Amino acid sequence: MIEEIKKIKKIELHLHLDGSVSLSLASKLLKLSVEDCKKEMIANLVCHDLSEYLTKFKLPISLMQTKENLKLIASDLVNRLEKENVLYAEIRFAPMFHTNNGLTMDSVVEAVLEGLNDNKKVKTNLILCLMRGIKKEDNLKTIEVASKYLNKGVCALDLAGDEKKFKLSDYVDLFKLIKTKNIPFTIHAGEVDELDIPIAIELGVKRIGHGVKCIDNKNLLKEIKNKNILLEVCPTSNIQTKAFESYQSHPIYKLYKENINISINTDNMTVSNTDLNQEYLNLVKYLNFTIDDLKEINLNTVNYTFLSNEEKIELLENLRN
Repeated sequence: MIEEIKKIKKIELHLHLDGSVSLSLASKLLKLSVEDCKKEMIANLVCHDLSEYLTKFKLPISLMQTKENLKLIASDLVNRLEKENVLYAEIRFAPMFHTNNGLTMDSVVEAVLEGLNDNKKVKTNLILCLMRGIKKEDNLKTIEVASKYLNKGVCALDLAGDEKKFKLSDYVDLFKLIKTKNIPFTIHAGEVDELDIPIAIELGVKRIGHGVKCIDNKNLLKEIKNKNILLEVCPTSNIQTKAFESYQSHPIYKLYKENINISINTDNMTVSNTDLNQEYLNLVKYLNFTIDDLKEINLNTVNYTFLSNEEKIELLENLRN
């Protein structure tokens, strides 16, 4: 089965750069053993909650404070994506977290883009993350940077961070500004509970990061379906953060059968100790997905990429060939 899965041409829409720094590269840059890096960078299969999961970003972010390291980490990630048979990926991160040693947000974004462009076989774009729980002025700076690099390697904005502690309602004014600038956006919501999802929908979101807590609200499911919103689902991550107890109890198959638009994602390849091949295998092994289902999901996902119509047509052709 794994060989069949490896052959599937894939798209990933929800992938955090800082949560996907490879252990081997971190070990080399830090001059630590891989085992030591594992302890700091891989979350337990079951964490106490989302807050515990997020502690595993501290070490990789500390590495990502120079242009050289940012370029290396981005280049290494896209090369790994090629090995997974990923044709297109939207990679997200918060540039403000990488300015501790004097880099500007512009230079951070440029270094990451340079690294991603080392590989010409995988098409990539960046999603820049606004963050819950930080100063508004830093989020406003990120919006400015996204506007500057829009369609030049940056394709959208996101709001990430601890949704349990910081609610989306506190960030509505930022998205009103984003809409005036015509910047596409996705929003992390519905990972911890369903409360942020209606606000995201009201803001006009076409994609929701996670969104899986909608499963027990029939009215919310109906609205998501009627508005053709896609859920960026990350099964292993959801289990680690205790959104659901196991793969078997994860609602992704139910969502799929209810004709809710979904994409399959890793969230954080290193923090969640996974890759897309493993995510697909888990869905076949523990739920009822078939190879044809997985292929169909990728084809449908193209419609929700932050690509131009011409690029979407090209990507569809590449997936089918």
